[in-house]
Amino acid sequence: MQTEAAVASSTASTQGSGRLFGILFGLILLVGAAYAGTHLIDDLSIVRAHSTAPFILLGVALLIALGFEFVNGFHDTANAVATVIYTHSMPANLAVIWSGLFNFLGVLTSSGAVAFTVVSLLPVELILQVGSGAGFAMVFALLVAAIIWNLGTWYFGLPNSSSHTLIGSIIGVGLANQLTALKTGTSGVDWNAAIGVLRGLVFSPIAGFILAGLLMFLLKSVVKIPALYRAPEGNKPPPWPIRALLVLTCTGVSFSHGSNDGQKGMGLIMLILIGTVPTAYALNGAVSGGQVKTFHQVSVEAQHVLSTIDHGAAVNGNPRDIVTTALQQRKLLPDTVPALSALIADIDQQVGNRPSLRSVPQEQMGNVRNDIYLANTAIPLVLAQPGLSSEETATLTSWRGLGTQATQFIPPWVKVAVALALGLGTMVGWKRIVVTVGERIGKEHLTYAQGASAELVAMTLIQAADMYHLPVSTTHVLTSGVAGTMAANGSGLQWATVRNLLMAWVLTLPASMLLAGGLFIVFKHLF
Repeated sequence: MQTEAAVASSTASTQGSGRLFGILFGLILLVGAAYAGTHLIDDLSIVRAHSTAPFILLGVALLIALGFEFVNGFHDTANAVATVIYTHSMPANLAVIWSGLFNFLGVLTSSGAVAFTVVSLLPVELILQVGSGAGFAMVFALLVAAIIWNLGTWYFGLPNSSSHTLIGSIIGVGLANQLTALKTGTSGVDWNAAIGVLRGLVFSPIAGFILAGLLMFLLKSVVKIPALYRAPEGNKPPPWPIRALLVLTCTGVSFSHGSNDGQKGMGLIMLILIGTVPTAYALNGAVSGGQVKTFHQVSVEAQHVLSTIDHGAAVNGNPRDIVTTALQQRKLLPDTVPALSALIADIDQQVGNRPSLRSVPQEQMGNVRNDIYLANTAIPLVLAQPGLSSEETATLTSWRGLGTQATQFIPPWVKVAVALALGLGTMVGWKRIVVTVGERIGKEHLTYAQGASAELVAMTLIQAADMYHLPVSTTHVLTSGVAGTMAANGSGLQWATVRNLLMAWVLTLPASMLLAGGLFIVFKHLF
């Protein structure tokens, strides 16, 4: 009788805490939504529009972009909480809120560099014309394709990678853009950049498998605590030192996920904002005063460096068109350097004498941003040439850094909105993924040591990728880490599940490419 009473009491307590955490999450959601909405309205207050169409389009695009992050929460953030929920180290509702909080902190403290690494894979003319029909077709195709594939794999409980899906969608749009406009010389996929990103996506799970397995071997050799190597028993939580370790690793993976995965949707949201309301988001209004003065000085020095390289050659044609052609062909053409010098001079003329970037006339903001983007993207072509002195390299690199600061920024409200979408997605869809991670990868259930090892390795690898501005998959790294610990522990692997995971990983790229490419062609005609 006492046992039955204890069980009933525990069940009632769990339900009570679930309601409490649900109310708490609801309050966080309302406050965050109010914050994001208020700042969006404040930003849009300076926009002069002749119709409501841009605002309607902006609203629809933002909903789809946040929908992508919501579905991302099904997969990636669910992996972050899988071990603490499965081992009963934290109640499910608390684990989701805890993970969402540290996802939020990870997103908030992120530099945005990963977001713009992903965006830079897109064809240059689509980025420059993001406010055009083709630009909107690109953004919608990317997001809708990613959502469809992520929902499909989630339905079957497969921990698929949102990063993998998004990169595949970008490649699909690039190929479709090139194939549908062969006669106009439009660009497709920047394969050098894409291969660099794909290399990180491929090698990170391999590293996760090996390192988590090695860590598991090390733990078994050094730490002689039998309870650490047992699977959870019923609803009983682990001893407090093990519990603290699992909560710590969950916290680290959640923070790391926010700082890396959370950025991918942010880059696309910024493209949407720039395309629909460039007046408010084309340039970073926070760049002011001494920073603009420095930008002017470095612009003068950069023009001098470029005139030295091209020996004062004249520009024959429109500098923007010449630089764009070089970027489409991804090589330095004979007239690229003088055109780049003229482009930087024009940017300096529009920006260099102003007290801040916010004071650039509204009708010029979109063009100024595009010019800076063109120059920033073209400078590496010059830097790749032999014979540059260290001073010349430093000057061009410095201009590029200032240009990046002027155009690559993410408002805090965007970060808040993305973090909330991730957290809400996790709360709705975590169960399928948790069961797969805990019970279906190995032949034995996940032990405390295996969960901690896999998460510790995942956290470390994601933070390392952040340092190099590379997108990696939390899902791939963590699930391969779990598989590595199973192999190291001699638990064996459920090859049916492993085969399904590998199938999802292998099919993700071609499937998302076909989906996004097909949708891009359809949306391009619609828009």
